[in-house]
Amino acid sequence: MSAVVPQASRSSVASRRRRSERPAAFDLPLLMAALGLLSFGFVMVASASMTIGDTCCKDPFFFVTRHTLAMGLALGVGLLTFTVPVSWWERMGAWFFLGTVGMLILVLVPGIGHNVNGATRWIPLGPLNLQPSEFMKLFAVIYIAGYLVRHADDVANKLSGFIRPMILIGLAAALILKQPDFGTTTVMLATVMGLLFLGGVSVMPFAVLFGTVLVGLTFLVMTSEYRMRRILSFLNPFEDPFNSGYQLSQALIGFGRGEWLGVGLGNGIQKQYFLPEAHTDFIATVIAEELGLVGMLAIIATFAFIAWRAFGIGARAQAAGNRFAAYTAQGIGLWLGLQAFVNIGVNSGMLPTKGLTLPFLSYGSNSLIVVCMAIAILLRIDATIRQDEAESRNPRGLPWLRA
Repeated sequence: MSAVVPQASRSSVASRRRRSERPAAFDLPLLMAALGLLSFGFVMVASASMTIGDTCCKDPFFFVTRHTLAMGLALGVGLLTFTVPVSWWERMGAWFFLGTVGMLILVLVPGIGHNVNGATRWIPLGPLNLQPSEFMKLFAVIYIAGYLVRHADDVANKLSGFIRPMILIGLAAALILKQPDFGTTTVMLATVMGLLFLGGVSVMPFAVLFGTVLVGLTFLVMTSEYRMRRILSFLNPFEDPFNSGYQLSQALIGFGRGEWLGVGLGNGIQKQYFLPEAHTDFIATVIAEELGLVGMLAIIATFAFIAWRAFGIGARAQAAGNRFAAYTAQGIGLWLGLQAFVNIGVNSGMLPTKGLTLPFLSYGSNSLIVVCMAIAILLRIDATIRQDEAESRNPRGLPWLRA
């Protein structure tokens, strides 16, 4: 005789089965990688900034406190960004881009822009200094992604199809160069051009555009004395180790001291008055000195993982027919991977010295806010795709993530 299963038990079993079959709400490995970098960045900023904080502000925890507040603000903005539908970014992307261009103009207006170490990149907003060039990297990706969807045929078949957006991108690049910020300009242009290539632009026009941009950047280097000095010092930093090659020579000493496993967390010497900007642009050197080659390889692997997940999300969005989400995810992956490569390349002497932060790790509220927004957009794209896939299998699914 068969046992009779109570109705409540059957309902409980069915409920557990539905929960076990329900897909994750978002890409948890991507989130954990980003949070891991943020947490590790907090530790390294604390290690790198205590000496300079005690010297400049009579408080060894001065930069640690500010970085903690910046992380809280960045995570809050990231949570808010995750609630925004992907379709809203597609509608508003061009307006955000144009608004950021307007802020880049305001930065250059005397009396508005805030100057630090000869660079005018910030707009003072009370306790926070807004750096529009950081936001431009994200909004340029969103703008180009929307443009590729709206003008797919023109981009693939007409020369004007990809020249038109490059006019606005060129304007933004020129404004960033006036600050001056050559590193951010290079990263933004490389990301946009990579995204246009992924969008199907013809090879010959793309090659012409790439050559034009390369010639233009080379001309800017050749006609600028301080950029030329950076190039020459990059080739042989120890030729003038106390002047033009000072930063890179000190960074290379830090890498050399780290060897395989490093000198130990907190035991680095280069951050103690030797290496300028140890907690911002050259935090990778502090990592290399204190945690060695093994620590740097772990950081590089994490950035590679984030870029890989971003391209994976883009591929799934493309398969689902959401081309804007696909281009946005791929653009974010290009940008984060490229900026990490450039920063680590500068720190290790592979590339000329540029003032560019290491995403998630360097001190700086604007950088933290922008990368948290980027990860939140990636997670939202992934969540939307998962929900659409779940609804295709179960039409009665909840539409709360549809975008």
